[in-house]
Amino acid sequence: MRLRHIPGSEDIVSASPYVLGQPEQYRGRFRKHFGNNHPLEIEVGMGKGRFIIEMAQRHPQVNFLGIERYPSVLLRAIKKQEELQLANLFFLCVDAKALAEVFAPEEVSRIYLNFSDPWPKDRHAKRRLTSPEFMNVYDQILAKDGTVEFKTDNQGLFSYSLASIPEAGWQIHWSTRDLHHTGKVTDNVMTEYEEKFSSMGNPICKLIAGRKSAYTDRDKQIR
Repeated sequence: MRLRHIPGSEDIVSASPYVLGQPEQYRGRFRKHFGNNHPLEIEVGMGKGRFIIEMAQRHPQVNFLGIERYPSVLLRAIKKQEELQLANLFFLCVDAKALAEVFAPEEVSRIYLNFSDPWPKDRHAKRRLTSPEFMNVYDQILAKDGTVEFKTDNQGLFSYSLASIPEAGWQIHWSTRDLHHTGKVTDNVMTEYEEKFSSMGNPICKLIAGRKSAYTDRDKQIR
């Protein structure tokens, strides 16, 4: 899908106090920037920001960073954050491939991947955010007991992810192909796409992956 470029979006993003420019300079020091020692959670490919903004509102004792590659997409989230001025939320305008250059080892407690581009052609598999290539990137920045949470309505991408994540040396702690009817969701935050697709009757898939067989109590209360 071709994104619509908004003239001047780059300048707006660069000037926003809620977007951390030159993020490499914060590597290993993000908690210092937030001014606390709270856990750091990131959403990769945050789009317009509905999910990460609501997460920051619900969990003030967690630091959140929304990551979006395209300035034109990031504008909506910036505008909302200007209204809310949440102290525990900032944005980065970077490519997910560069995350290991932005974050220090074990600096991130949790990674969210929501309705990522499925890249349906086989030759583009390496671009999928649940590919072994990207899981290797997450491995370099995620805490030892950290988790990756992935949601999608694309059944093909979900099947691929169920196979590719263990292939990369990770474990699937929990998964479902119909999140909204599991009876276990106590604190689910929907994205724009999730609301749209679920209203169309599309079942929502979710998985939680990590490096160990057990996961935290907060994970058990599936978000």
